[in-house]
Amino acid sequence: MFRSRYSKAALATASAAMMLAAAACGRPSLAPAAKLTEPATAVQTAQQAPSSTSQTSASSAPAAAGTVALTFDSGNSKAEYQTQEQLAGRNLPNVAVGSTTGVQGSIVLTSDSQLDGSASKITVDLSSLASDESMRDNFIKRNTLQTSQYPDAVFTPTGVSGLPAALPTSGSLTFQLDGNLTVHGVTKPVTWTVEAQFDGSQISGKATAPFTITEFGMSLPKAGPVLSVQDAGTLELDFSNVALSAAA
Repeated sequence: MFRSRYSKAALATASAAMMLAAAACGRPSLAPAAKLTEPATAVQTAQQAPSSTSQTSASSAPAAAGTVALTFDSGNSKAEYQTQEQLAGRNLPNVAVGSTTGVQGSIVLTSDSQLDGSASKITVDLSSLASDESMRDNFIKRNTLQTSQYPDAVFTPTGVSGLPAALPTSGSLTFQLDGNLTVHGVTKPVTWTVEAQFDGSQISGKATAPFTITEFGMSLPKAGPVLSVQDAGTLELDFSNVALSAAA
């Protein structure tokens, strides 16, 4: 997907760091619509139930009760970045894509679907970033990310919006996750849009957020065949079959 030399890794790091965190938080719920056979009071209750920012479908039964945690690791999560770069000898820009599975952390929600910020944090190991060229990876880690000094990217969630109080056992839901992302020693606020699918007590989906390389104190990569790299890009955190479990 990403074909250029030294830009992809640089962007990948920023993306990896940010998206890690974002994906981590997905635990929304929607109140189910009442059946036609149910009494009028039940219909009114369903109509008055809170709704998320954007949902496709959801069941009425809660997936879990009390404080719950979504724990992310290299086995169920991957952070990715996407941006554009211009290469020498090509008329059109390339879409640069990079990823890493070096993700660890948890998102903890209270019984009423509020974020427990004191127990929520996502960390991405930037030194594990890899692309299809080791020379590019080494350049990015040494000169752009400076991983010997700043080895990790950290996302600290501060709030969630669009989550109903009850957790669904099926269906999909879209909500927002706010927080602070620290990369290269610089901390910036980031808002992730999370698209989650529910299957029993497990959640899968992705979280996306815009990012800018220079706002984190890093220079745009420019070496070899890379003529220029777009400063703005997209971060994405993909997660699959993340268990929704009782928080310790």
